[in-house]
Amino acid sequence: MFNIRVYGLLLNQAQEILVSDELIKGKYYTKFCGGGLEFGEGTHDCVIREFKEEMNLSIEVVEHLYTTDFYQQSMFNPLHQMMSIYYIVRALEPIKIKIKETAFVFDEIQLEKHAETGQTESFRFIPHHLFNPDLLSLPIDKIAAKIFKEKIGL
Repeated sequence: MFNIRVYGLLLNQAQEILVSDELIKGKYYTKFCGGGLEFGEGTHDCVIREFKEEMNLSIEVVEHLYTTDFYQQSMFNPLHQMMSIYYIVRALEPIKIKIKETAFVFDEIQLEKHAETGQTESFRFIPHHLFNPDLLSLPIDKIAAKIFKEKIGL
């Protein structure tokens, strides 16, 4: 079974990279923003939808960055093979939600959501001079981060 994920790498005007800090089933992950491709959906539509759902943010896809080119077993389901597609994206409007300064800072509403669903998230920007692929939790994200750094000269 394939699990297709689509992510957007967003660099703001201050040259900071947006990441999502997530609490999933009691474990902490730092990853790029995005999520699962739904049946009948294209990959551009997926990343646009994910940013709208997660951040209430309208974005546009600027360009394709990377697609997984090796076998990666899912961390959450050993019967699934991961396929991740990464795009460089641009915000079409100011960010309306609260951006955190520190990783894994969740408010009471987010913690209540975690109790109900087993998952919650917060968002933060990492300054380009501190951005490092090792800050990300997922193996494919680390590769995309390295390619992104090289592409934009960070």
